[in-house]
Amino acid sequence: MADTRESSPASAKGGLKIHPVVFGVSAGLAVLFVAWGAIFTDNAGQVLGDLLAFVTDNLGWLMIGAVAIFIVFCLYMIIGPHARIRLGPDNSRPDYSYATWFAMLFSAGMGIGLLFYGVAEPMWHYMAPPAAEAGTDAAARDAMVWTYHHWGIGPWAVYAVLGLSLAYFGFRHKLPLTVRSAFYPLIGDRIHGPIGNIVDILAVLGTLVGVAVSLGLGAMQVNAGLEFVFGIEQTTGIQVTLIAVITAAATISVVTGLDKGIRRLSQTNLILAAGLLVFVAIAGPTVLLVSAYFENLGNYIANFFNTLFVSGTYGDEDLEGFLGAWTLFYWAWWISWAPFVGMFIARISRGRTIREFVLGVLLVPTLVSFLWFTVMGNTAMDLQGRGEVDIFGAMEAGGDPVAMFAMLEHFPLAAVTGVIAMLVVIVFFVTSSDSGSFVIDILSSGGDPDPPVPTRVFWAVSEGVVAAVLLLAGGDAALGALQAGAVATGLPFTIVLLVVVVGLLKGLRSERTGMRMQDIPSQPLLSNGDDDDPPVEAEQAQDSSARDDDR
Repeated sequence: MADTRESSPASAKGGLKIHPVVFGVSAGLAVLFVAWGAIFTDNAGQVLGDLLAFVTDNLGWLMIGAVAIFIVFCLYMIIGPHARIRLGPDNSRPDYSYATWFAMLFSAGMGIGLLFYGVAEPMWHYMAPPAAEAGTDAAARDAMVWTYHHWGIGPWAVYAVLGLSLAYFGFRHKLPLTVRSAFYPLIGDRIHGPIGNIVDILAVLGTLVGVAVSLGLGAMQVNAGLEFVFGIEQTTGIQVTLIAVITAAATISVVTGLDKGIRRLSQTNLILAAGLLVFVAIAGPTVLLVSAYFENLGNYIANFFNTLFVSGTYGDEDLEGFLGAWTLFYWAWWISWAPFVGMFIARISRGRTIREFVLGVLLVPTLVSFLWFTVMGNTAMDLQGRGEVDIFGAMEAGGDPVAMFAMLEHFPLAAVTGVIAMLVVIVFFVTSSDSGSFVIDILSSGGDPDPPVPTRVFWAVSEGVVAAVLLLAGGDAALGALQAGAVATGLPFTIVLLVVVVGLLKGLRSERTGMRMQDIPSQPLLSNGDDDDPPVEAEQAQDSSARDDDR
């Protein structure tokens, strides 16, 4: 098949290589949203709240069913006939050793969300459970089952679906690193038309809001840390100021190309987070935590299908409210993050077989997240249950962001560990904004693996501004506005991911039946490198590892 690189719609505008439609429409919609939220703040808050309620009441089944389909699809990829296909040419081998690859997947499992919800979520499920009596052993057991459910196989199946698609079509068939490429087996060259544009626009907007939600959570938790350590009051104004300051730092890293600096910060951050984890595990109920990890894992497996398919059909109002506030928000948030995380795990997985890819992506970050929640969550519930610390009372008074600091206050060196927790969130904030803008820029430039810096600056600033607008629109209910923003963008992209599954299955089936050259181009539409390219050098590997999933 002839080289079709010139057919790529990406173009140079004033020296910038962008996709005029994807960038123009996405940027325009982002600006309109910011203007609406800034000028008509009350209206924006009302609309976001109504939207969240509508989706929860009428369309929650769609996201719950979609996540179940993604999990089944991943299992099929592990045991099915396509499991040994390589993500690259047949003679390609992984660019990284298992140890390095697992370390990168580990970094993808750490982020703002684990810091924000590590204590808060188990405590909510323990003290305000959907079914069991509050504060009981049964409530504690159920709390960890639900927490594992929200941070386990489900979200990583979402990421694996898109990451596998990007890696397969990008590395094996040299299509652009954009979501539209997964549609090629279904619509052929029409991916360059309106359908492909809509798909990539939804991916850009989903990633933009998904990152903004994380930045909003990060700002709220840093503010809570400042109150804990220095007595600085928690207010929306301070949180918006924090977003502005930290976004400025992220923008500087974008302009100056501090990949090595960000990489070292990320590595230091992971060490600090691991140190915090070990400190709590040793200072807390160590023996209980060891046994709890395995029991929590067993309970998660035993209740896997029950929790996966629960949708509140049979009129339990408490359960319906619980699903809307937790499960549906998480599913939408993970789906909106899929292009970001999918791009990262695809970029580090060239040469892996499909089976290796899916098993690694599903298991490694999941088990790390489970360890984090066991140490933080079970410690907090143990302290609360024994009456040593009223963590839940602190949360009711100061909000979810104070949960971690309320727990740390019980242990020695509380001020030191509080500062460390704040530093971890801040660095995750910076790397999240930097790498998020990088991925959005790849999507809005037609799949260019080296997108221009000026547009990265635009997206980095946009992420911070959207996060600020969501906090302002939410007012005292800022967390609800962040949840509504995630749902608003996650819902339409759910449809996109379902079609991605169909496209990937068709592409794999075509290859197995010898129709690869007819169904999928073997030449790049936008160059991602040639089949005989050497593996990514170690320095590039380290730079790439900095672009982690700072959820």
